[in-house]
Amino acid sequence: MSLLEQIHSGQRHRPPRLLIYGTEGIGKSTLAAQTPAPIFIPTEDGLDQIDCDSFPLAHSFEDVLSYLTVLSTEEHKYQTVVVDSADWLERLIFDQVCQQYGAKSIEKVDGGYGKGYVHALTQWRQVIDALRYLREQKGMIVVLLAHAKIEKFADPESTTFDRFSPRLNKNATALLCEWCDAILLATREHGAAKGEKSGGERVLRCVGSPACVAKNRFALPETLPLSWPALMNGLASNPNTQQTL
Repeated sequence: MSLLEQIHSGQRHRPPRLLIYGTEGIGKSTLAAQTPAPIFIPTEDGLDQIDCDSFPLAHSFEDVLSYLTVLSTEEHKYQTVVVDSADWLERLIFDQVCQQYGAKSIEKVDGGYGKGYVHALTQWRQVIDALRYLREQKGMIVVLLAHAKIEKFADPESTTFDRFSPRLNKNATALLCEWCDAILLATREHGAAKGEKSGGERVLRCVGSPACVAKNRFALPETLPLSWPALMNGLASNPNTQQTL
């Protein structure tokens, strides 16, 4: 078959790739448990109160790869793979890189100067390759959960301000944000009284702003209720995903 015969025309209908991040206890794992037939790959201990199927807690990067391999090579009933959470997975990746280079910390890898974070992208690409296979060959929805952090961001067209972003190294954040179809912030809507942490309805912010890192390729509204049915309705309105949900 020639390369010209391999050209694809028209839209591709594939399951979504989602990165959902937010503060502790906001409801990220609960939302992920509402997805179609989910299987959790836990890298942190926090699923005891959630009714879901999960692999044993991953204690190493190799554990994570073995779980992804099982999903790729064996028959199963699952339709969604959930990594809970990406920032704890990153710690396992850092441990792996430190072992490879005989370093005590990621900051000391290969002489320092941030090289450890760059080397860690090799492991991140392994994870992405495995998730890509599950999505494209097994038809699975991919959900990555992460905690949020507040970072300083210097806007070259404006000023420096604080914003929410995934609690990951900037190299990993850039890689995942490029690969995923949507980066969604789980938070509470504006309007809570000053100092009131529990006020406001829980929502997903779907569009980036000075306050947060977010994006989507599905023409989602600026905010949605923090629930899978609400998100699914938004995704189903896009012709690229409605046939995969």
